[in-house]
Amino acid sequence: MNLVLSKKQLIVHNCWKHIIKKPKHFSFCSIPGGSNKSTAEEISTILKHKNWKLLLGSSEIPQKINPDVVYSVLDRNKLVVNPKRLLDFFEWSNQNVGMAQKIDSFSILAFALCNSNNFGNAKNVFDEMLQRRYSVMDILSSLVKCCKECDECRSKIVVFELPIDAYRKQGMFNEAVSMFLGVKNEGFIPSLLCCNTLLNELLDGNRMELFWKVYEGMLESKMSLDVYCYTNVINAYCKVGNVKDAKRLLHDMRGKGCSPNLVTYNVVIRGLCSTGAVDEALELKKSMEGKQLVPDIYTYSTLIDGFCKKKRSREAKWILDEMCRVGLDPDHFAYTALIDGFMKEGEVDEAFRIKDEMVERGKSLNLTTYNSIINGLCKIGQMDKAVTIKGDMIEMGIFPDVQTYNYLIEGYGRKNNMNKASELLVEMTDRNLVPSVYTCGVLINAFCNSGDICQATFVLEKMIAGGVRPNAIIYTPIIKGYVEDGKFEEAKHVVQDMWQKGILPDIFCYNSIISGLCKVGRIDEAKMCLVEVEKRRLRPNSYTFGPFISWYREAGNMQVAEQYFWEMLDRGVAPNYATFTSIIDGHCKYGNISQAFSVLDRMLQIGRLPNVQLYGILINALSKNGKLSDAMDVLSELYNKGLVPDVFTYTSLISGFCRQGNLEKAFLLLDEMSQKGVKPNIVTYNSLIGGLCKSGDLSRAREVFDGISGKGLTPNGVTYSTIIDGYCKAGDLKEAFRLTDEMPLRGIQPDAFVYNALLHGCCKAGQVEKALTLFHEMVEKGIASTLTFNTLIDGFCKLGRLSEALELVKGMSDMHIPPDNVTYTILIDYCCKNGIMKEAEELFQKMRGKKLIPTIVTYTSLIQGYHRIGEKLKVVSLFEEMLAGGIQPDEVVYSSMVDALYREGNLHKAFSLWNELLDKGLLKGHISETLVGSWCEKGEISALLASLNEIGEQGFVPSLAMCSTLAHGLNKAGYSEILPMALETMVKFSWISNSLTSNDLITHCQMDGHTESVGNTTKQLAL
Repeated sequence: MNLVLSKKQLIVHNCWKHIIKKPKHFSFCSIPGGSNKSTAEEISTILKHKNWKLLLGSSEIPQKINPDVVYSVLDRNKLVVNPKRLLDFFEWSNQNVGMAQKIDSFSILAFALCNSNNFGNAKNVFDEMLQRRYSVMDILSSLVKCCKECDECRSKIVVFELPIDAYRKQGMFNEAVSMFLGVKNEGFIPSLLCCNTLLNELLDGNRMELFWKVYEGMLESKMSLDVYCYTNVINAYCKVGNVKDAKRLLHDMRGKGCSPNLVTYNVVIRGLCSTGAVDEALELKKSMEGKQLVPDIYTYSTLIDGFCKKKRSREAKWILDEMCRVGLDPDHFAYTALIDGFMKEGEVDEAFRIKDEMVERGKSLNLTTYNSIINGLCKIGQMDKAVTIKGDMIEMGIFPDVQTYNYLIEGYGRKNNMNKASELLVEMTDRNLVPSVYTCGVLINAFCNSGDICQATFVLEKMIAGGVRPNAIIYTPIIKGYVEDGKFEEAKHVVQDMWQKGILPDIFCYNSIISGLCKVGRIDEAKMCLVEVEKRRLRPNSYTFGPFISWYREAGNMQVAEQYFWEMLDRGVAPNYATFTSIIDGHCKYGNISQAFSVLDRMLQIGRLPNVQLYGILINALSKNGKLSDAMDVLSELYNKGLVPDVFTYTSLISGFCRQGNLEKAFLLLDEMSQKGVKPNIVTYNSLIGGLCKSGDLSRAREVFDGISGKGLTPNGVTYSTIIDGYCKAGDLKEAFRLTDEMPLRGIQPDAFVYNALLHGCCKAGQVEKALTLFHEMVEKGIASTLTFNTLIDGFCKLGRLSEALELVKGMSDMHIPPDNVTYTILIDYCCKNGIMKEAEELFQKMRGKKLIPTIVTYTSLIQGYHRIGEKLKVVSLFEEMLAGGIQPDEVVYSSMVDALYREGNLHKAFSLWNELLDKGLLKGHISETLVGSWCEKGEISALLASLNEIGEQGFVPSLAMCSTLAHGLNKAGYSEILPMALETMVKFSWISNSLTSNDLITHCQMDGHTESVGNTTKQLAL
């Protein structure tokens, strides 16, 4: 319950105050009855005597006295009788009154004591009020009433400060702040000393919410703040990491007539160092000199510690040297911070030099310094030296503590030297040091890392038996160890055992099991663990969902992977960089680039900035998909974020530009890499060599190849394979074989890619016998593949040796190497080109029987073959089969199809298809012209003209593209004399305007090199 009174509560309380009718008597309590009045008067008379206690005790007053009488006596005599006597009477009455005193009696007594400057006894009165558990509101109300009734009181403010101090000293900070705010709202302003003391203790107790309430109350009261108060507030800003406002207030202090002192600057310097802004802290220290402030030991020590924590121990040493030059003697803190800094940076020799300097300056090493040295040595694995230091400290009379042994045990654990770690544990207990939870955790973690789960469990049991209660962090390595051994049931049992023992497993315990199950594909069990996480009301994190995303990504199911990703976000779980990288990489891997960028957008929305790795993944995906313009845009964004691309990013772009043949841009990027200090790797040079070979610039490719060694790199198998393939395709088999012979000398064995390249080169050069030798060599090495057979089969086919090619297909089956659709397509293409359509059809049926899917090349070869022998129905049938199979026909197929339909007499369908293809730009001009020419060459001009009339009468309206192509085709075939008749037919059916001439149609159809579709040109003509 929050005991701090809000302003609203105080207003309501005050409203009730004014509604309650006040008594007319001077007192602010109900008037006692007649008997009480006479008793009070009698006591008041007796109190004037020195022996008042004796007189009261020997009278009947002890039987008559009650809280009302006590209150009345105090009220009557508060300004008459000595306040100390009133206090003594009050204490005497406590022994005789059989009930609780009235709260107003305490208030009157407090005012009377304060009025006589007897603040010590007044404080005791308030302490008793607190013990009687009066509420803050009751005490405040009573004091306010008493204050308003007592105009003669000279110490009103002190009366209100005392309960604030009383609450503060008893650690009742909520009540202290409530009292402060209540007093302020009543118009009484506590002293600056009272407020500063309260602020200071709230700050030390980390009660920041209450701290700011008091500070805001002071500002509302327009109090004049001093340097002590401002320093406290600056310290509070620094404590919560708000260094910006701390610096602002430091700057504003002078404008408010208050100069910062050394402590103020030290507080800001400490705040800057704690946030890592050590350079700014150093500048602030330098600015002190112009303000007549001299940095002290604390200033320098704080800076030294800050620079060391930023792993800038060399600069920290300069600060230490300056400290000595100005006559300050560095303390243990400064030296220990510097030693610790150098140890953490691995500069052991420098750390020991500082240690020696420390001793020379008369500073003996303390336990903290020794522990820093031992910790540093253990982290870099110098265990013998660490043990020696432990011996030195004992000789110096400084005995190791639990932390010392923790460092040593952890160090031996990292080296898997569990015997030494166990010996240290025994030594530790012999010294009557009780192992902490951390000690046991270090041992358990070390045993688990060394694969000894049994020993780790034994330590856990001993730990529990020794009265040390383990936590979830202790159990996590054991669970993880069982998971890594594939013992999932044991891991689950450990978690259940934790629940039974009342030790709450955290999400990391479950994460270990979920991750392990996902890695081995036991996804359903992992889901059950996730269900238990929800049932136990544990909050999943990114490491809970990450394994599911990774598993589904690897399984190729990005839809489910993304469902888990969005579920994370819906639950308010912020994905970490690993999760973002996983989901973006998955989308890129499977070509879902737009989805990858959607995830990137969400990443930016939640305030996570992509790193170089993420940008590299996106650039690589765009480059592989040929979207190099987009990839360069992402590279620009990377630059704008102040990031420097890594070698992977640059290589992805270089590889992309090489694939597109843009070698100039690829080499510009290579130069940029060098300028930015990014060293190309062998993959970078392999991409450049491949690009140069592909573009036919073999001499430059060889130049790059020969220069690799000079770059400190060694060519690998891919380097050789690429350059050898280049030489083979260029027909330089001699150099290709020489490089192949060089490979073993460099410790690289030629792989299947090299042999296939050589095989292809030999076949291309007609050196089939040499190709066969290579082939047999590959079979012996066990590296012959489907590609190997396809290359040799293609070579035999090109030489017209079909029977040998077919024998190779049979050999594939014998070697359990399956033929693919390329194998059969090579054979079908050969048969079709040579008019052996029966064999081609048999091969086609075999291909189907093996469930191999025909390609566009397969269908094109068959359609052309059947078209050549006039099998028009077969052409149409294959064409329809292609479309049904979702295969987009090419120009050759389309032209064969149009020709087949035309010769079949299906004019409307033939011209409709032709017209549609021209309009869509799917047929190049020269192919259409060849088609028209073939019809004319066979003496079918009259039939062609008749066909035009026939389709016109059927209502068919060809496009302008078709009309111009027809005119151009007739002209090119040498039949310009019949152009007027064709033109007349076109005008007759309103296909073209009667203002157009045949020359107009021919001129506008002509295209440079016929590289554009006729459709595009005729659109210009129509305009």
